[in-house]
Formats: sequence, structure tokens, C-alpha cells
Amino acid sequence: MHAASSNASTSAALPQDALMQRRMRNYWFATAMLYVATMGLLAAQVGAGYTPRGPALVLSIVAACGTLAFYALIRFSKRLQITPDMLAALQSLFAIGCVIAGYAIAGPLRASLLSMLVVAIAFCTFAMHPRRALLLAGAALAGMAGIMWYLQASDPMRYPPAVEAMSFCYLAAALLATTLLTSEMTKLRRRMKASRQELLAALDTIRLLATVDELTSLANRRHMNALLGAEERRSVPTTSCVALLDLDLFKQVNDQYGHAVGDAVLRGFAGAAHGALREHDTLARWGGEEFLLLLPDATAQAARQVLERIVARVRALQIDGMDPARPISFSAGLAERRDGEPFMEAINRADKALYRAKAAGRDRIEVA
Repeated sequence: MHAASSNASTSAALPQDALMQRRMRNYWFATAMLYVATMGLLAAQVGAGYTPRGPALVLSIVAACGTLAFYALIRFSKRLQITPDMLAALQSLFAIGCVIAGYAIAGPLRASLLSMLVVAIAFCTFAMHPRRALLLAGAALAGMAGIMWYLQASDPMRYPPAVEAMSFCYLAAALLATTLLTSEMTKLRRRMKASRQELLAALDTIRLLATVDELTSLANRRHMNALLGAEERRSVPTTSCVALLDLDLFKQVNDQYGHAVGDAVLRGFAGAAHGALREHDTLARWGGEEFLLLLPDATAQAARQVLERIVARVRALQIDGMDPARPISFSAGLAERRDGEPFMEAINRADKALYRAKAAGRDRIEVA
């Protein structure tokens, strides 16, 4: 019987280590209850005169001490660097030893103890690699073969050799069948877990594609609209700003240097601009060479300072394949959101300010 499980749930809210600890403790509790029930039956056998009192008491004490010891190992497994597989193997070996000892002292009811051996192997199969579970089943059969041979050799009247041999054959068939079946179930469970992880990874990729612009790795328009809606719903409204940024004469870049260089300009601009933002600012590709900047908790003056940092970084850009003497610049229209004003109205005012910046000669910031 074991308390370990190597299959940690990735969907749980608890941290991975805490979830594993809780799962191992749950298995330990189930195992402890099984020990209690088994020792209770052993006590009933003692009361009925089938089993000697002294050996039964010793076995009960060993089982109780072992159960408590494994609880301590589970609590401190991380500090002791004991893996769940190792814990499962140790607890299964301990359980097998208890079952073998119980078989040796159980008397005429000893055959009923063999079912507990099957339970112990079934528990361990769910917690470790199938190959290790088969090795453990082999060790259990070897141990039972040894004790059965010893009993029939030392007292053939109480332990007839033919009966012991047939009992061993039944045990071997049940044990190997249980191990193989539960191993197949474990393989299926692990394949399902792997498929689930692949599905979660695919969903993460889909979420990323739904919120991030593929070319610039900035937020896309869909995600920015969601952020603007969330900002409007804030329970405590604060001063916020939006800015529309448009790369100057970008069509000429595409016509003169090609779309590959144009894409490099967009990526370079996105990287330079993103590096100038504050922690909670968001820059999104709004369309083509136009970008929308959301600046929560910012006055127009603070927002302008952010835009000026972007200007300095963008002017320092050097794009491979493009004439270094040809500067990269942008025009910007900045608007401070009024109390209760929908963001789309603020964006419209920023758009008008952007047109004024372009009409005034480009490479400038206009405030609505």
C-alpha cells in the first residue's frame, strides 16, 4: 500500500508541490485505514484462536510504526529529496513484508491474506512506471514463494505442500494479471495526461494568437479593445490618456526598400517603443503602420514624456537594408480622456490631433 502518486494535476489552483503533498497525504490516509482494518481482522483471528497473540501484536506494532514513519517521510519528502516513485516503492515493499509476515502467522485463514498482496501491488502500479511495478510484483512472488516453501518444509501437516503450491499458483496468476491490467490503465492515463497538456499548450497558443500581433509581438486591435473596455469599467475612474502613433512616409519605405525592410521597420519600431513604456502602459498595432498607446493613470504631461522617450529611441534605430541617413520617425496625436468619456471618443480626438501633426510637417506630437 502506498501514499505516492506521480500524476500531479496541472489544473489545480494550488502550487504543484502543495498539490502533490496533499495527494500523497490522501493516499497515506487511505493506506492507514487499510492497515487498521487488516489489523482489526488479525485481532479477531487472535480472539478466535486461529492466530497466536504474540506474533500478531508484534506485527501490529511494526505496521503502526511503519505507517507513522511513512507519514513523516511524506511531510519531509521535498527536504529529504525523496521522489513520489521512491516513496511508492518503499511503502509497497513494506506492505509486502507485512503481508508475508501475516501469512506466516495467520494459521488456517492465511489464504485470505493473499488478497492484500494483490491490493498492495495494485496500489503501487498506479504510482510508478509499469516496468518497476512488474519488478515489484516479481519481488512479492519471490517473497511468498520463500515463506510458503519454508512453512511446508517445517510443518507439512499444518501447511500441506500441495495446498501451498496451488495457493501460490493462484496468487501468481492474480498478481500478474492485476499488474498487467493496472499497468495498461496507467499507460492510458499518462497518454491522456500528455494529450491534455498538448491541448492546453494549443489553447495557450490560440490565446496568444488572438491577443498578439504576429509581426510586431505587440497587442493586437482585438486585445486593445478588450483592455479599453476593462479600463472604462474600473470602479475608481482615474485620469488616463490614449495616443495614436503613425510612422511617417512608411509607404515610401515599402516602395523604395521592399516589404521585408518595411516589416523590419515595424518590428524595430515596436521593440524601441515598448522599451520606453511604463509598467502598465500598453502599445497595440492598430492597423498597418498605425499604433495605439493606452496610458492608464497618466496626465497629458506624463503621457507626453512617455511619447518623447519613444521618439528618442525610434530616432536611434538602425534597420538592416535601409539607408542609415534615412531617419525613422512618427507623428502622434495625444488625448486625455475626460471624466466618463468613452475611450472611442478620446481616440477620435487623438486621431484628429494626429492629422494636425501630419499637416504640420510630421515627426511631432500634437495634444488634443
